[in-house]
Formats: sequence, C-alpha cells, structure tokens
Amino acid sequence: MPKKNIRTLSKEEITDFFVKKGDKPFRAKQVYEWLWQKSARSFEEMSNLTKATRELLHENFSINAVSIAESQVSKDRTIKNAFKLYDGNIVEGVLIPTDSRMTACISSQVGCSLTCSFCATGRLERLRNLNADEIYDQVAILRKQAEETYGIPLSNIVYMGMGEPLLNYKNVLESVEKITSPEGLGMSPQRITISTAGIAKMIKKLGDDNVKFNFALSLHAANDEKRNKIMPINEQNSLEALADALRYFHEKTGTRVTYEYIVFKDFNDDITDAIELEKFSRVVPSKVNIIEYNPIGDSEFQQTSPARLSKFVGYLENKGVIVNVRRSRGKDIDAACGQLANKNTASSKS
Repeated sequence: MPKKNIRTLSKEEITDFFVKKGDKPFRAKQVYEWLWQKSARSFEEMSNLTKATRELLHENFSINAVSIAESQVSKDRTIKNAFKLYDGNIVEGVLIPTDSRMTACISSQVGCSLTCSFCATGRLERLRNLNADEIYDQVAILRKQAEETYGIPLSNIVYMGMGEPLLNYKNVLESVEKITSPEGLGMSPQRITISTAGIAKMIKKLGDDNVKFNFALSLHAANDEKRNKIMPINEQNSLEALADALRYFHEKTGTRVTYEYIVFKDFNDDITDAIELEKFSRVVPSKVNIIEYNPIGDSEFQQTSPARLSKFVGYLENKGVIVNVRRSRGKDIDAACGQLANKNTASSKS
C-alpha cells in the first residue's frame, strides 16, 4: 500500500497520530510548521525532530513534493518552469519579474477541459486536478526562485496557468488557505488573483464562501455569438448568466472584478466590440486588462494592429472605464498568456 500523503492531514489528525504512537502532542505543531511555513520537502529536513521521530514519519507517510524538471529563462527575465508531480505528470508555472512586482503564475490542473480556441493549454487533455499541496508547492518553489535568482521577494500570485481553477474548487481554495494562513506562507489574499473562463454557479459559490482574494474573468468578447466561437464554455454560461453571477459575487464580497480581454485582429477589436465591452463592464465595479494575443502555432487568430488597439483602448478610457494594457512577457520561451502547453519541456511524463 502506498503511504498516505501527510499534507492531506490536518494538524489535529497529525496530533492524533503522535498520541496513538505514544509521542508528545506538540510534535504535530513542529511537523505542521515544517510542512506549511518552511515548505519542507522531506522528513530529513525537520532538524528539530529526533531521528526516531523522523523515521516514524518516514515509515508512515510521504511528502509528495513537486520538483523542477526544467527551467527556461526569457530575454525579459521571465522564467518558465516545468514542474514534475509525484506521479510523473508535468505542469508549468511562470515567474514574472517587472519593475513593480514579482508574480508567480501557477497551474491548477494537469491539462484543461475547456478547449478555448486561442489557448495552447486548451489543446491538451485534462488528466487530473492538482492537489492543494501541489498548488502550494508551485508558490513555494517560485518564491524561493524569485529570492535566489533576483533577490526580490514574491509579491503576487495569479491562478492563470494550466487548467480552470473553478473546476478544481476545493483544492484551489484549500491551497489559498495554506498560502495565506499565518501557519502557512502568510501572504495577503489581496496579493492573489484567481481567474476563470466563466462558470456561473461556481462564481456564486465564491460569493457564498466570501472569499478575500482578487477575482478575474477571462471575457475576450462581450457578445455571446463571438464568445461561443472562441470559448465553448459560454454555451452553458452565457453572458447573461455570468452577469447575474457577478452581481451576486460582488454583493456578497464587495470585490471589484477584473475582466481579461485578449484583442484579436478583425475579430473583437473594433469600436462595436469596445461598446459591448464598455456596457458589460458596468455590470459590477470593474477594471479591464487588455492583453495582446500570443500566437500558438496554427491558430486562426492574429495580433491586432497598434492603431486598432489604440482606438479600442481610447474609446474605453473616454467612457471612464479603468483600463490597463498588459504587454506579454516570456513570449520567446512560450511562457506568455495562453502559451502554456508543456512545449520544449519534459512533455507529459518523464
């Protein structure tokens, strides 16, 4: 029988284990600190435990630690990592340094089931959800990478890597708890953004759970016909349904929503599209991140022209919409938005 992953246990369950083994209950607090505050990757690292205690843990439990299989560094200093999971599967996570922040972009699933036409990850099969400790590990590794490579602490976390976070709801929220808890990494939830392609009932559940992190919706078209074409999820989660869910979410949490909008040439980049986006942005208090498209192989889409982008953004700003134009980083190593597909990495298993 495989050993139980100790990071699936609560502190109380670890306490019960030590009591049953005739050991001191305070051992559980020590172990819990090693697991979630110090991000221990093995029981041998737990240096304030006796050798006998470390051996007892090793005999009964495993730590399914994530490791880096391969890293690539972009000319803009972005680092893409292929993370190897305990079962050999690979996901990708990206460290993105800018002048004002150091951001970890992390994955929530192995592959993705949503098949968005502009996204390389959507061409992969969804193999499984990531466990909460595997999501946590990505953050712990990227935080260490930021400090060791650039001497700068990690400032922000975005759940915008491989997979749809709201289709792995329980593990995603549990990972946020471990990342933000004083007994974990102690990061502020205001430094975390979870992004979804738009699953109305789960957006409402975020409201019911009164989450404290930031929330982003990958919109990309404020028109059902266009959104259906590029994001099949919209066929079951129309803009009307999403608007209803967003109102509910905002009423419960008071959180301003961010709309992510990739601008495609001659598809969603004219003034009519800008008018539709401006109207949808009024559903709840919001801001809009305009993202340049990052081509993926044989995709039918292309980047819009600077002139059309300027006109599009200008219309929104003139209407008082808060707009940020996000320039993609890590494009030369396929680390930019929509490009994560285990390309030039250890494929799917190694």
